[in-house]
Amino acid sequence: MEAKHQVHNLIILDESGSMGSIKDFIIQGFNEVVQTVKGIGNQFPEQEHLITLITFNGLGQKILHFMVPVEKLDQIDSSKYRPDASTPLYDAMGFSFSKLRKILENVKDYNVLVTILTDGEENASREYSGIAIKKMIDELKQNRWTFTYIGTDHDVDSFVASVSITNVMKFEKNPQAIHALFETEKKARGAYSQKIRNKESAVDGYYEDPKKENA
Repeated sequence: MEAKHQVHNLIILDESGSMGSIKDFIIQGFNEVVQTVKGIGNQFPEQEHLITLITFNGLGQKILHFMVPVEKLDQIDSSKYRPDASTPLYDAMGFSFSKLRKILENVKDYNVLVTILTDGEENASREYSGIAIKKMIDELKQNRWTFTYIGTDHDVDSFVASVSITNVMKFEKNPQAIHALFETEKKARGAYSQKIRNKESAVDGYYEDPKKENA
């Protein structure tokens, strides 16, 4: 049997204290994303979708899932996601990128889709700088990694420009806005897998509406 094309869904989720006000919506949204990816796996049977979920705050990084086939994935709940402490965003990004990149060194047929979701600006990293993260992202983009950033309550545009991320979505902290962002996310993931099937570049234009492009 021919090996499937691996699609690694790396989700880096802010678990700092300020996320507490939207905790339930984030848990629900992540669980909806899992269901979406399961559906995409059925729609694109030539692709093997794996999910890595890493949360972070000033207490460190937590690996809730690592390269788990989406069909085997359990939902997360409030016992696994408990916002607290500060926002070492650079450290979370560097830790997550390095860990997955090392595993993929000997894999040839893959794409990586990185989703970073945070409500705060970097304020506590010790191991990685913004310059180091930008360098990593620029290198990984050349090797089928796509980076997306979902942010609120900080200067999102300035931050993403500083680390070379071009696929960006901003949101407000209310149920309607959070529901809308996850709906956009679900549509974008389906379009991303279609691009992979079509052997198109899946690096930029992640949040673009294909209907608008074809209008």
